[in-house]
Amino acid sequence: MDATERTPEIPLFDLRLSEDDIEAVLAVLRSGWLTMGPLTAEFERTFAEHLGVKHAVAVSSCTAALHLAYLAAGVGPGDEVIVPALTFAATAAAVVYCGADPVFADIVGPHELALDPAAVERAITPRTKAVCVVHFAGYPAQVEALRALCDDRGLALIEDVAHAPHAHVGGRAVGSFGLAGAFSFFSNKVLACGEGGLLATDDDAVAALARSRRSHGMTSGTWSRHTGETTTYDAEGLGFNYRLDEPRAALLLSRFKRLDEETARRRALTRAYRAALADVDGLVVPYSDEDVERSSCYVMPVLVRDVERRDAIRLELRERHGVQTSIFYPAVHEFTAYRERYRAESLPHTEHAARAEITIPLHMAMDAAAQERVVAALEDTV
Repeated sequence: MDATERTPEIPLFDLRLSEDDIEAVLAVLRSGWLTMGPLTAEFERTFAEHLGVKHAVAVSSCTAALHLAYLAAGVGPGDEVIVPALTFAATAAAVVYCGADPVFADIVGPHELALDPAAVERAITPRTKAVCVVHFAGYPAQVEALRALCDDRGLALIEDVAHAPHAHVGGRAVGSFGLAGAFSFFSNKVLACGEGGLLATDDDAVAALARSRRSHGMTSGTWSRHTGETTTYDAEGLGFNYRLDEPRAALLLSRFKRLDEETARRRALTRAYRAALADVDGLVVPYSDEDVERSSCYVMPVLVRDVERRDAIRLELRERHGVQTSIFYPAVHEFTAYRERYRAESLPHTEHAARAEITIPLHMAMDAAAQERVVAALEDTV
């Protein structure tokens, strides 16, 4: 009998909702107001205060937030936006939505899986309009250096903060350094509601554009007309259906109350992993112990030294040990849709990470026994 028959599989991620979470959603369903309304506005205020920014605009996904952020930065046909390739495809896809071209820059290396400011500087051309930095796995990228570079070159800095709703640099929340930050509340994220996202900004014009364009370019929404604040609306430009609904806003407000506690737990699990895996010869564990204290610790990435065995290791972890893993991420510039359409220099650090990385289980339902089992499986397999 193998491990998967003896014991339940250890999942990569396991979302558990509390009774308070469920009751918060049920209360909305009972209210009869299901689309963007008072709870959406309350969550926006709560998250803006959490980040220390003037505006938070809730939308349907992080992809939507990125699209609106690029539009607010003036990105359009003929422009270029520098992005990492070690990211989810949406970081680059939202550039294409604007009619612009993503230009891929390399990461720092195996110990820091985020954009290298020097690589970004080399990638700047007269067509460059913006730079988008991803705070990979919840760890802050070199955002201060990138902000200085963008300011010096007259470029907009956009932050993809899908992994990092509770990370900081010098006490300042990531997502607040650039023109706009784009957050994700997808099902497997640190703060999850199924589908959802948010654009954060200190810029009044960016916030106004995002609020208008998320709902078909309209000057007012159904809630303001319901309450009598407005009686009609105009359409100021081409907009989209990027609204967040009230049940998801209610779930976010409920789960937000545990964000501090759950981030502390993620950091504790990450520290335990780092200590246990430090002497495993076949692995590289990115980042440092000090970095953990600034991170949301969204996922736990490790890199195998024997790249040729990565896929076999993942299969063995699942089949022999019942441990589910993932890959964060295949390199976007190597996807067919991007390789054939957009220029990409060789990105050696990105390409190595994309072939060596394994994401191991990390979630709130993990106990010490499960974590020890994952470590033992890696020691046995790598």
